[in-house]
Formats: sequence, structure tokens, C-alpha cells
Amino acid sequence: MATDLSKIRNIGIIAHIDAGKTTVTERMLFASGSKHRAGEVDRGTTTTDDDAEEAERGITIYSACVAFAWKVASNPGMPVKQVDVNLIDTPGHVDFTAEVERSLRVLDGAVIVFSAREGVEAQSETVWRQADRYHVPRICFINKMDKTGADFAASFLSIREQLGASPVAVQI
Repeated sequence: MATDLSKIRNIGIIAHIDAGKTTVTERMLFASGSKHRAGEVDRGTTTTDDDAEEAERGITIYSACVAFAWKVASNPGMPVKQVDVNLIDTPGHVDFTAEVERSLRVLDGAVIVFSAREGVEAQSETVWRQADRYHVPRICFINKMDKTGADFAASFLSIREQLGASPVAVQI
């Protein structure tokens, strides 16, 4: 049976190390119903960091792809349709930048995760420029709003000032 490519989305999660990419990936798997419980990086129970060294170090070393179905309604009152999402969790450490570059070549879009405490960081700038090079559309997600020192406004402003972007806050 042929696969309807119009119903497949390849989405990457990109960011600086420790911004929360793998945790966001876990929550998306949980929200989609693909997992009954979200894994935790600190416990080594995440789906995408299944390599022993990744679990031990608590960082992503290799890009990992997970797939799940997501239900979408294009307009209120319209029938809900399902798309299949291939979500690629990429490394955030500068040593694994080439791994991010390989992933960006196949993406329909990316979610770039920023920590609400730090805002734009060095590797955030690198992956942003890589996404520019491959013309990958992005949605920014400011994560870790529950942490001490979190500052949404400062993080939002850093996206504008350091990346030269024109962000629009959709939901706070």
C-alpha cells in the first residue's frame, strides 16, 4: 500500500544543550498517546536516549527519530485528520553539531527550544543559522518556565536581539 506523503511531517527538536529537547520529545510522545508515562532524562528512562553513554551522561549524542500519530483540525468544526509525525531529537552539545546538520536536511520544520533562564545561548545561535541555511521553518518554545530565574520576556527579547528574528508570542 502506498503511503500518502501529505500526511507525514518530519519535525526536528533543536537547541543548546540542557534546554530540554529530550524532555519536550517525551512530553510530545505522552501527549500523543504513544506512551502511557513520559520518561525522564535524569533517570535514563527516555525513549530517544537509549544508548548507554547517553543515559549515563544525561545528554543526547545521536539524533534519534520517534514516530507517532497526531490528530489535527484545520478549522474549528472541520473534521479531525491524522498526520504521522517523525520527530527527530537532536544533540545540543557543540561536539555533535554535524549530527544536527544531517538531521536538518530532511526536516519540514523544527521546534527550537530555549531555556527561560538562559534565553539564546551559543549553540542556539549555531542551530538557528544551520536552520537558516536549509530553509527550515521554526517554532520557538521557551522551556523551563518553572525554574528559579526564569524570565520569559528576557528570553523572548534575546531571540529578537541575538538571532535577528521577529518572534510573535502565540501562547504564554
